[in-house]
Amino acid sequence: MSKDRPVHIPYGAYYKTEIPAHDPELTHTGPGTPMGELMRKHWQPVCMSEQLTDVPLAIRIMSEDLVAFRDRSGRVGVLQRHCSHRGTSLEYGIIQPKGIRCCYHGWVYDIDGTILEMPAEPEDSRIYETVYHGAYPAFERDGLVFAYMGPPEEKPEFPDYDTYHRPDGNKLLPMSIFSPCNWLQVCENIMDHLHVGTLHNPQMMTVEGVNASEIEGMDYAAPMGFTERPALDWEPTRGGNGMCFIASRRNPDQRTVWVRIVETIFPNYLQIGCTFPSARTSRRSQTVWTRWHVPVDDENMLVLGWRHFNDEVDPLRLGKEEEVGYEKLDFLGGVVGNRTYEEGQRAPGDYEALIGQRAIAIHDYENPGSADAGVYMCRKLLRECVRGNTPPHESLEINGSGRNRLHTYTQDSVMNVPSEPGKDDLELMRRVGQQVFVIMQEGDDVPSANREEHIRARFDDLDGGYLEAAE
Repeated sequence: MSKDRPVHIPYGAYYKTEIPAHDPELTHTGPGTPMGELMRKHWQPVCMSEQLTDVPLAIRIMSEDLVAFRDRSGRVGVLQRHCSHRGTSLEYGIIQPKGIRCCYHGWVYDIDGTILEMPAEPEDSRIYETVYHGAYPAFERDGLVFAYMGPPEEKPEFPDYDTYHRPDGNKLLPMSIFSPCNWLQVCENIMDHLHVGTLHNPQMMTVEGVNASEIEGMDYAAPMGFTERPALDWEPTRGGNGMCFIASRRNPDQRTVWVRIVETIFPNYLQIGCTFPSARTSRRSQTVWTRWHVPVDDENMLVLGWRHFNDEVDPLRLGKEEEVGYEKLDFLGGVVGNRTYEEGQRAPGDYEALIGQRAIAIHDYENPGSADAGVYMCRKLLRECVRGNTPPHESLEINGSGRNRLHTYTQDSVMNVPSEPGKDDLELMRRVGQQVFVIMQEGDDVPSANREEHIRARFDDLDGGYLEAAE
């Protein structure tokens, strides 16, 4: 018999041993790769501020070996790791009042790559004029260090979103989580929203020796449970530069629908709405977690971002600031790989599911179903962005004079829409979600200072008259 892969055969592993190649256009992010070049044209977080101490920090971002440091005057530098003189690693360098000194021959580099000192060379050496060490622009914000690794002449302003500032008193705490897998499968996990009904559902856990009630109390169980089936849609945003999932769920009262929208902005930025039980009880357009999916290399990645703390996103104050930081997060356990192998087997979370797709997931080996529409839309839109087929989106911006801030569609809302006996409730909820999404889009033309108020007023208009408006 030929070893061509049959459509179906019992015990047919012999015919499935040839592993296809992965998708380099989307998964490879090193210098010169299509996705890598796209990512380099955006500011990327590269480490947490607390990781910059009195010694340099060796980092690896998009397959580039770098060193990050804060000099003694407080400036942050992100430089190529190996000294331009003889290649010694600057992770062993000595931080200076201005710049960093190589331990081997004492060359000192400023944060922009300028050579400041060469102790063994004459003062008029032409090397000062002919050699620049590789450096990237960098700055700190709210406990994260950001670098721009693209063409310096194309450096954009750092995008400042309204959710960073709203509501008054919002507190951003930095966090960093490592995963030994490709960046894309972590990114796609968000648009694969239907996985939560299985992976984060304690009732699905029937492992011998661990019952559902025990798992539900563990810190890696989902804090709010997404056990019921949602009505789900996916929509492109920003002219194809982003996309949302819209998940609508029936609340137990049978009179209200919880609509949850999460948006990813390409290539690798995301804001997640509330993850606490209060999300099902009131309206808000608020973020609980801002994050970037940052490749370390093609087989490892970092989730770097901010956990938001305020009374609007968490009125019951269930969040725990002390549990947010380097390799830790205070909710949605199973994201951090800090458990034993056996614990991961008995109650797997996102970490186990994602690294279990191989170091780089093989797309040609997948057999997608209807629930995978969001994942495949994400890949298609990303591919169009990588190929330059998606025009840049003209979004609202902010500057020091207080112009409009950028916004996302991420939000949680509860709408008064009773279920109707004898009618398809999933279809009704899907229409509710679409109406909420339309209202969020209408807010694009409203100044950021008034956008939240406008959206809430439109939601109030929708209540009570929903069916007429939706027809």
